[in-house]
Amino acid sequence: MKKNWNEQRAIITGAASGIGLAISKKLHDLGVKVMLCDLNSEKLEIARKAVGENSGVLCVDVTDLKAIETAVNSLVNQTGPVDILVNSAGITGMTNVKSHEIDPANVDLVFRVNFFGAFYATRAVLPGMLRQNYGRILHIASIAGKEGNPGMMAYSASKAAVICMTKAQGKELAETGITVNALAPAVIRTPMVEAMPPAQVSYMTEKIPMKRCGTLDEIADMAAFIVSAEASFTTGFTFDLSGGRATN
Repeated sequence: MKKNWNEQRAIITGAASGIGLAISKKLHDLGVKVMLCDLNSEKLEIARKAVGENSGVLCVDVTDLKAIETAVNSLVNQTGPVDILVNSAGITGMTNVKSHEIDPANVDLVFRVNFFGAFYATRAVLPGMLRQNYGRILHIASIAGKEGNPGMMAYSASKAAVICMTKAQGKELAETGITVNALAPAVIRTPMVEAMPPAQVSYMTEKIPMKRCGTLDEIADMAAFIVSAEASFTTGFTFDLSGGRATN
């Protein structure tokens, strides 16, 4: 099945800022009807205006299964199945702290946003994708999910879970016309990274052979390829965007 960009509808979680907003702008510029999904209604409306007219908003907490299912079902009933889902909602949680010193409640929160948020949103869109035998799902993971960053145990473990979820879902859906892939960036200059302790950012950046952070344009361009109709023979895979850091 081949769909042109202007025939498709996308949901981008975590779309009020950072990576989610950059991907929303990219897909909108390609002609996709983009639904920006986030929890902060004020930031979400500002983001929608920045993205453009062919966009809408879903103000919902992705950690609330019933809320995300209700929002997606309402959207599908109004406009039809979702063709593209990008799970970009994420938080770092406590950083620059040893794992035995982390508040367990913080670990729980990180997993609820990073892993369960992606799982819930995917669970909500899949019935519609299965009915039309087409879909593109992209989970935003992290190089930390491959290598494990010291001082970022909860974040690293949650992103590792996202990567394994990608592998399992990709295999489960391999014969359905739906692809499920992940994208594992190293350090991308986003508001989330700017809020991290400088020592943590320096540690991560120094491990990048290119000796620089990735840009939002670079991650948006790669995301657009992964969710394109042309990327039809790759699923269950984690793409690298790490400036040479990733070696497996």
